Amino acid sequence: EQKAQIKQIMDAAHAELKAQRDTGRGLHDQMRLLFTQPTVDARAAEVLRAQLVAQHDQASKRMMQAMLEVSRVLTPEQRAKMADMAGQRRAMMERRGQPQPK
Repeated sequence: EQKAQIKQIMDAAHAELKAQRDTGRGLHDQMRLLFTQPTVDARAAEVLRAQLVAQHDQASKRMMQAMLEVSRVLTPEQRAKMADMAGQRRAMMERRGQPQPK
């Protein structure tokens, strides 16, 4: 039952995040186009930067919301086990030379 609940939570989050990623890609495309112009409009660049930051913040909030929802499904012991597993994955990736975001 827990797996089904978590799957539902994460599927919903992933669907929303996909739409946000598409928006972010569009903003990055606009930024690239802006910097290919003969003269770069500093105000337009700042507007796009602010939009990218806001989009990233929105995605971060949505992921946190999903994590909080999942945390309510799991027991404290299960959450501790997941934290240990995440630490092991991080250590493995660092040993392979693939630094993880902090």
